[in-house]
Amino acid sequence: MRILVICDDFAHPAALTRDGLDGLGDSDYAFEWNEDPSQWSAEWMNKFPLTIFSKANNTSGSDSNPWANETIGQSFVNYVTQGNSVLFLHSGTALYEETPSLCKLMGGIFIGHPPQCPVTVEVEEEHPLTAGSAPFTLKDEHYQMEMNDPKVDLFLHTSSEHGRQPAGWTRTEGKGRVCVLTPGHNLNIWHHPSYQAILRNSLNWCLKA
Repeated sequence: MRILVICDDFAHPAALTRDGLDGLGDSDYAFEWNEDPSQWSAEWMNKFPLTIFSKANNTSGSDSNPWANETIGQSFVNYVTQGNSVLFLHSGTALYEETPSLCKLMGGIFIGHPPQCPVTVEVEEEHPLTAGSAPFTLKDEHYQMEMNDPKVDLFLHTSSEHGRQPAGWTRTEGKGRVCVLTPGHNLNIWHHPSYQAILRNSLNWCLKA
């Protein structure tokens, strides 16, 4: 199954997403990578049933200027409404306050994080997207989220000395699906067996498998 991956930003190099998804090992997923926004187009994206969005609103790892605007944001809304899916991973939720269409599509938006600290990922028991996983604690950026859709299906929370936050949810938009996972600043989180299970489940849900 061909999946488009949009990645690389000022604080999260493309290698993090590449190595993180490589941790899934041999699978039926065929990832195609976009690290240069100038090479992205809505027409190209529409060839894929799922886009992984792992990029804060920076042009690249060396250019912190924003790449997304409301026209681009609306392209993602249209993409999902027509029956495709987007999986937002960690930094993919960040710095899009000036792109309200993307904020609404996510169902919740990053508003900041304290310095890295031990963060516990808490799974909703018996939820299909947490099958094969268990709670775990690792050092991470504890993303603080502001939810804007009360109807999201929450299946993950994160907790630390800074409180408890929503960390994984799904929602639908038109005929399509949206999934958000906020943990993942460090590679050992992506490679943790419980998080790998959640990633696989989320990919399959987005692909309606």
